Amino acid sequence: MNDVEKLSWPILREKYYHAPSIFMPEKMLHKARCQKGLLECQVPDVCVLDPDGDLVDYLCATASARPHPTWACFHTTLYTWWQDGIEYGIVGRTVGASFAVLVAEELFACGCHLLISITSAGQLVRLRQPPYVVLIERAWRDEGTSYHYVPPAPYAFLAPGLREHLVAGWDTTILPLGVGTSWTTDAPFRETEAMLSWGREQGMLAIEMEAAALYALAAARSYQVVCFAYITNQMAQAEGDFEKGVANGSKTALEVIRQTAKICHCHQGERMVSLW
Repeated sequence: MNDVEKLSWPILREKYYHAPSIFMPEKMLHKARCQKGLLECQVPDVCVLDPDGDLVDYLCATASARPHPTWACFHTTLYTWWQDGIEYGIVGRTVGASFAVLVAEELFACGCHLLISITSAGQLVRLRQPPYVVLIERAWRDEGTSYHYVPPAPYAFLAPGLREHLVAGWDTTILPLGVGTSWTTDAPFRETEAMLSWGREQGMLAIEMEAAALYALAAARSYQVVCFAYITNQMAQAEGDFEKGVANGSKTALEVIRQTAKICHCHQGERMVSLW
């Protein structure tokens, strides 16, 4: 099959990447506020996507978080909490590329300036015994959402400036950090041995469900998005798979968030400069 034939596939057709969208998150949120009788909302500068939901559950169980009073999303609840003098927002169970990007669009429309995603991921190339954390510097685009934001290409990338600052400023004595490539898939239950073997040959460290789409959104809109893979499993092939450690990995996630916010200088009341 040649490139011309590939371009006839529906996922690659009629995208018009530089044209504005008709359906905007600001417009949808305005309608939702009208229906729900909510005021205009401003979310915290730093927000978190928690696909597993374990961190949200931990924050609620420890009475650390409270629902945001004017978050108008039809599908989710935004919680907020304070840590080291910074207010954070968090949305739980944002599983999969399309849902993660839908919520991310709404958060940025409401004033988010840095979005952090921390998702459980399967191990491809082994760095150490799971669980451990990987900063995703690029993600293989084996999902559908990214192709609606940026033209076809093998990978979506973390903004170079963000990568540089995070790698240089990370305190590995507190929390070790791997850095590398992930594979973003829409179909976790279609991970074949041949597919995973190829990924290992390419040096991919992890397989997950959101990063490529979030990085494509970031590139298209010049947003600040950082994706971490929390390596917790070997696709249910090993004893102890999916064990995340203390508090279901929540304390590790809080340290990831703390260091990321500190390095990116996202203190309350400050605004980030673009690191693209």
